[in-house]
Amino acid sequence: MKLHEHQAKTIFADAGIPVPDSRLATTVEEALDAVDEIGYPAAIKAQVHVGGRGKAGGIKIATDRDEAEQYAEEILGMDLKGYTVGSVLVEEGVDFADELYVGVTMDRGEGRPVLMVSTEGGVNIEEVAEENPDAIAREHVDPAFGLHPYQARKVVYEAGVDADVALDVASILSTLYDLYEANDAAEIEVNPVMITSDRDVIAADAVMNIDEDALFRQPDLAEMAEESYEDDLERKAGEYGFDYVRLSGNVGIIGNGAGLVMTTLDLVDYYGGKPANFLDIGGGAKAERVTKALDMVFSDPNVDSVVFNIFGGITRGDEVAKGINEALAEFDEIPKPVVVRLAGTNAEEGMEILSTDLIEVEETLEDAVQRAVKNAEEVTQ
Repeated sequence: MKLHEHQAKTIFADAGIPVPDSRLATTVEEALDAVDEIGYPAAIKAQVHVGGRGKAGGIKIATDRDEAEQYAEEILGMDLKGYTVGSVLVEEGVDFADELYVGVTMDRGEGRPVLMVSTEGGVNIEEVAEENPDAIAREHVDPAFGLHPYQARKVVYEAGVDADVALDVASILSTLYDLYEANDAAEIEVNPVMITSDRDVIAADAVMNIDEDALFRQPDLAEMAEESYEDDLERKAGEYGFDYVRLSGNVGIIGNGAGLVMTTLDLVDYYGGKPANFLDIGGGAKAERVTKALDMVFSDPNVDSVVFNIFGGITRGDEVAKGINEALAEFDEIPKPVVVRLAGTNAEEGMEILSTDLIEVEETLEDAVQRAVKNAEEVTQ
């Protein structure tokens, strides 16, 4: 579950992390009242659960009342990466001299939480990790013993943070870890931590994502959940009972079983494609369930091709084939090229049932993935 920036900042402030003065507004009038109280310059920040809000036009800096009104009118109600902006955070501007990144997440490879610090704050940390991984200092924490104070100081110094603010940054990082642990967080970060010309350290942003499976232990956080934290496809997946995660690529992926879907994602990446989603229809899927899965993937405007990977165990291949045919029959024209790979129980019967006039069939997973990646490339050319 994702928290809005204003919700996370309230939690940060209560824990002692310095944050800018701010007000939440849902109308232009409320935004103007907030700016009048806070003063100029002031940031008008869209409150939606997406990254890259600034580049997408969801964050503006107002230097006077006319600009504040203009920006509030532009941002409230705008479509920002598929989300409608219903509120803005009006926040005092920070005159900063430097920007840092600090965060805590789970390193699944190590099986332990990891602290991360970088002097390249204010930009997409994923890009930093890919293009210049040495710019991010890391320190793993043994959850059995918790975070030792020296570890926070160690990773801050290793990142190259200026000595005069290093202890303040380490203090913020230690508090973030405490919040991460106490709130069953999956991820918690500040990007950027701003260093002012007076050498004050301020959390100018706040990201806090909670493990949904732990919400029964976090009733106060559960009350903060909003339907708007999911996009329409994620909401539909919840209604259908699918395990679904929307990704940023253009190759739609459907499978029956988390491991099978993850393998398909890895192969799409291996063969040069970009996965558009994780969609697990589960075991024992009948025709109606398969129809819903295809409808979901077809509904994603980012999807240019689809690969359907089914291994029959509980799920029978002929039932899956029937569902695929029924789903495709709903369309006058197939909106995206579909590649199907069936194996396991009743796979041969399923292959005979499949309507090859509407889809492409491959015997191996590798061939199916390569065909789907090629189809996606042809659509984008």
